[in-house]
Amino acid sequence: MTLRKILSSAASAFVVALIAVGSAESAPHALSAFVADYDADKSGDVTQAEFDAGRTARFAATDANKDGWVSDVEYLAEYEVRLDAKLAASTETAEHKAEDRVREVRQTHVRFGVLDTDKDGQMTKAEYDVSGARAFTQQDRNKDGRISAADAEVKTVAAN
Repeated sequence: MTLRKILSSAASAFVVALIAVGSAESAPHALSAFVADYDADKSGDVTQAEFDAGRTARFAATDANKDGWVSDVEYLAEYEVRLDAKLAASTETAEHKAEDRVREVRQTHVRFGVLDTDKDGQMTKAEYDVSGARAFTQQDRNKDGRISAADAEVKTVAAN
């Protein structure tokens, strides 16, 4: 294994660990954002089918040139649309928004590098789906196959 691959693997593992710690600390907010993003029928929860359909649609939309894989440029472009909407709705100062944008764009490149597990610069649907499956499993704390407010309660009980 080359030094570059070793360092890349170590950096990826570190980023995944940071994401996992951040997810655990911000679960209630992340859970509400998760439900808002994927609750297609507006029932207040997200089934595995809703989540899978949402992820499939998002991957298809991100693959702007429809070649079956997503480049770093496509990944960033899709995220920037959502980021711009988030920043436009923010009441922060223009300076703070600009700092947030720089940080979020940098983090998007890091996420792409983690998701592109074979490091070929082409995120396949299979690579994309691995992170989705992990996210659904992490959010479904009560293991009932759906993401809802009940999952936030499980975390609260476990923390006490």
